[in-house]
Amino acid sequence: MLDIAEELNRWAGQGRDFAVATVVAVGGSAPRRPGAALAVDVDGTAIGSVSGGCVEGAVYELCRQALRDGETVLERFGYSDEDAFAVGLTCGGVIDILVTPVRAADPARPAVESALGAAAQGRAAALARIVRGPAGLLGRALAVRPDGSREGGFGAHPGLDRTVAAEAGAFLDTGRTGTLEIGAEGSRCGAPLTILVESSVPPPRMIVFGAIDFAAALVRVGKFLGHHVTVCDARPVFATRARFPDADEVVIEWPHTYLERTPVDGRTVLCVLTHDAKFDVPLLELALRLPVAYVGAMGSRRTHLDRGERLREAGLTEAEMARLRSPIGLDLGARTPEETALSIAAEIVADRRGGTGVPLTGAHTPIHHDDTPVPAGRIGSVA
Repeated sequence: MLDIAEELNRWAGQGRDFAVATVVAVGGSAPRRPGAALAVDVDGTAIGSVSGGCVEGAVYELCRQALRDGETVLERFGYSDEDAFAVGLTCGGVIDILVTPVRAADPARPAVESALGAAAQGRAAALARIVRGPAGLLGRALAVRPDGSREGGFGAHPGLDRTVAAEAGAFLDTGRTGTLEIGAEGSRCGAPLTILVESSVPPPRMIVFGAIDFAAALVRVGKFLGHHVTVCDARPVFATRARFPDADEVVIEWPHTYLERTPVDGRTVLCVLTHDAKFDVPLLELALRLPVAYVGAMGSRRTHLDRGERLREAGLTEAEMARLRSPIGLDLGARTPEETALSIAAEIVADRRGGTGVPLTGAHTPIHHDDTPVPAGRIGSVA
């Protein structure tokens, strides 16, 4: 539900009762991933989506029912169901959906409100809820902050809250949403529980080096994809707010100097568009040794070969060099800055999601790829 936190936080602040349907697990060609949510308030107002339209009507009615009877339910929709066509799920997937009422007297409400408030303000938070287990625990919630503090709980064995908080903290560190299996006593002991952990983290960073016209187009695409976008160039005549009105930041500094001092993480993408050796080489020498998600550099194939020689002379290993996406972007036949920005963004998405970049028409590859495997003990995780 944290993907619709801003509106839900407003509802909570107004004291409204509402019910939330959250995707817990998916199989096959289901269009939405775990954590996607649809919410309905007491007046029947709906926000969000759990299936891109396939089962919204049926889930909407489940939310209305949850508001009436106060019961949390877990429902499965799939192509094998007799009423698959009746609810509209014709795309060949299976979706497990948790429907939870969030009313004034519900014990989960404080934890839900805590997580919604943090997510709505752009702060990191994780929300853990029991989705399979004893009926009395279904829908119970625990909110976890990056510093380890928490709100709410499951009201079961005291070790359960501690263990789930630690696991949720690990999910939060990587911005992941997914499920984990655990015993009701917080270990392998007790009845088995399935717990959904939703993470809300600040937007991933995109840092665009080189204040050129291609960069302006890439900034717009980066913002569209949900990145916090910074443009950096050492030349003040080009790095101006007027030229990059859509950027979150415009920094006038030598690229490698800025990269040395600015925070990056495993979700950060670095796009080097300067294609000038005096900027590129010291910048890439640093970038390719940082734990970031993506490093791409613009330039012709000749430029790429020359740049590669310079980087090897600077001491980069072949393993480090293999991280460089250059020439940057997928082969779309792009010519304009906007088309080039699209090709770069497409490569970033494919790199993140494990896509191949080949046309889906006539291919036998999955439409929706499984995400990166998570540590043992966790299942169904999604970035």
